[in-house]
Amino acid sequence: MLYFSKLRIIFISIICLFFIFIASNNLFSPDKRFFDKKINLGLDLQGGSYLLLEIDNTPVIEQKLQNTTSTIRTYFKDKGIRIGNLNLSNQKITFTVEDQFKKNVIDEFNNENSEINPYYQRFKSHQFDLIDLGNSFELSFSKQGLVNLKNSSQDQALEIVRRRIDEIGTNEPNILKRGNDRVLVELPGLDDPKRIKSLLGKTANLTFRFVSNDNQDSFGVEKLKHENGLDEDFVSKRIILSGDNLLDAQPRMDSQTNETIVSFILDRVGAKRFGKATSANIGRQLAIILDGKIISAPVIRDTIASGSGQISGGFTFQSATDLSLLLRSGALPAPLNIIEERTVGPDLGQDSIDAGLIALIIGFLLVIIFIFIKYKTFGLITNVTLIINLLILLGILTLFEATLTLPGIAGIILTVGMAVDANVLIFERIKEELKNEKNNIIAFDSGYVKSRTAILDANITTLLAAIILFFMGSGPIKGFSVTLGVGIFTTLFSVYFIARLFTSIYVTKNKDKEALI
Repeated sequence: MLYFSKLRIIFISIICLFFIFIASNNLFSPDKRFFDKKINLGLDLQGGSYLLLEIDNTPVIEQKLQNTTSTIRTYFKDKGIRIGNLNLSNQKITFTVEDQFKKNVIDEFNNENSEINPYYQRFKSHQFDLIDLGNSFELSFSKQGLVNLKNSSQDQALEIVRRRIDEIGTNEPNILKRGNDRVLVELPGLDDPKRIKSLLGKTANLTFRFVSNDNQDSFGVEKLKHENGLDEDFVSKRIILSGDNLLDAQPRMDSQTNETIVSFILDRVGAKRFGKATSANIGRQLAIILDGKIISAPVIRDTIASGSGQISGGFTFQSATDLSLLLRSGALPAPLNIIEERTVGPDLGQDSIDAGLIALIIGFLLVIIFIFIKYKTFGLITNVTLIINLLILLGILTLFEATLTLPGIAGIILTVGMAVDANVLIFERIKEELKNEKNNIIAFDSGYVKSRTAILDANITTLLAAIILFFMGSGPIKGFSVTLGVGIFTTLFSVYFIARLFTSIYVTKNKDKEALI
């Protein structure tokens, strides 16, 4: 029926006023807004930088398998199970087993209650493939295991990338997963991404190890270059401390040497370990290694038990600030490679905004002119409803702080077209009903009821397409699908509540008038 109760009228009015109020927040400057929420402009509208990063998981796989090798050796030794020729090569662990112990090995890997299972429990989910080669076994990550490892590595990388960018204070960054080994970074308003690229390209794997020229070192030694690329030293493979033990790092000026340094504070475990290591090794050089390069190798003069220290290395204040940032945010689980980079200037972004707004205004004006000429009073009702529909749509996008892109504007324009299409279907159906029904109220009500199926079918199929685009698409396509999907709901609300309310008021007052439409 065209009848609307007072309660329903109040409900519709509150919904409209609420979202119009929310949408109006975008018109004010930040210091005059009612609240913090607003629609964010995407990269293509306000300019900025786009970086697509790919995670190199090879070091992660190697490290996990090295840890596995050590665990296998220790565990089976404790169990009295003799294995030999334990070797890691080409991302595969191989070891020989005497026939009498083969069944024990297989049982240990598959036994849920085995002590080895804090790591190997994942066999049940096919984390690893264990292949029997006769007198030896071969262990490697399964396809599912590699997927799980990549997902875990990607989650860690995403969090650390977000921390690093937040530390810099970049305005409204957009950081998203892409596949299972890529991270997308969009930085609106940033047209010079050199510093960001430098920070994101560093793994920031910090370790403290002793300089050791003794080839008999029980942990082994390796030759590493200093950051200047000229000097080099042999350092022990034994890690005294890692970046995981750092609580904080800040750039400072050394009051004695007037040199820029990085001061750091260790957690309780790190402070205890550092104090013990320095007290037992006074006079030795302690190498501070970042991403495989020695950035400093001071001589230990005294026990450092305070849990704090400093790193020097000829830093500028900017480089010390960046190093502090990297250490605070943590090490990436794997190196990141920039495989795609785009920079959109603010002028191009403004051109996109202008082009989008002009298209929206021209399209909107043509639609409202046509609909007014075609349906007169009901065309005016449709046009008022269209404006309210757009304001509700903008209000919802503001409430969720959506990012508006150029394709998003296209979705809004399409929403206008769909709203008009729904009203045209209703009015044409009403014309058909008026040919057989003299009562205007009944004819109008029948027009709304009998056109409902066609309108719902059209909007539901479009909504399904928008949902598919949202989950299968990326970037700009998602922006289009979001505005289109939200626009479908606002269109149905505006057609069957707002436009129908205005129509019922007009028809009820002119129920005896001929040729209403």
